[in-house]
Amino acid sequence: MFPVVILAGGLATRMRPITENIPKSMVPVAGIPFIHYQMCFLKEQGADKVVLCVGHLGEQIEKYIGDGSLYGLDIVYSYDGPKLLGTGGAIMKALPLLGDAFFVMYGDSYLTCNLAKVEHSFLKRNSKAMLTVYQNNNQLDQSNIELISTIGCWVLRYDKEKPTGRMKYIDYGLGAMRSWVFEEYCYELNSLSEIYKRLSRCNLLMGYEVRNRFYEIGSKKGLADFEVYIRGKI
Repeated sequence: MFPVVILAGGLATRMRPITENIPKSMVPVAGIPFIHYQMCFLKEQGADKVVLCVGHLGEQIEKYIGDGSLYGLDIVYSYDGPKLLGTGGAIMKALPLLGDAFFVMYGDSYLTCNLAKVEHSFLKRNSKAMLTVYQNNNQLDQSNIELISTIGCWVLRYDKEKPTGRMKYIDYGLGAMRSWVFEEYCYELNSLSEIYKRLSRCNLLMGYEVRNRFYEIGSKKGLADFEVYIRGKI
């Protein structure tokens, strides 16, 4: 399976005071740091290698997760350094740790999709970049994707800043792309949302529709929703 890049280097200002002394990935959910659930999910999905892009208080994540052996994963770390790189810069720095293609996901997202099916679709369609999408209709958050499903499920437009009424889908939180595409088209962009926006404008971004909702801990409501979900599974 493709290596999985997790972007976990942000300051998590929206979650303060919870994140004043811990990174967002270490926020406790049912008494256990959130990142534990992400690692368990990835192992269940058949992932092998995980690259954790960390920055603010990232040492806490490395101390807790270690090399991933407790999860049956090979985990390596890519630190931003003294200056936070943003999600785009973090991916760029991590590229030497990756192969030809990789998954990318956010450090505050918990997904429920099947990674093997996404990878299979990516390879079968000879994709250069692919984004999982969920038909949201502005329910979980503001929809930000216009999809053309009649010609192979392409992302026609991705825009978080200027959503339109034609946008019925939302970024599900999992992308896949070829390393050369990132280097050629997106190397100077600071945010993953800008990367997806550019790829959609260049007609390079395919969509993969996911039917089940995702969870996130980037907001206090999201954290509360995920806690209800995870307690129902324990």
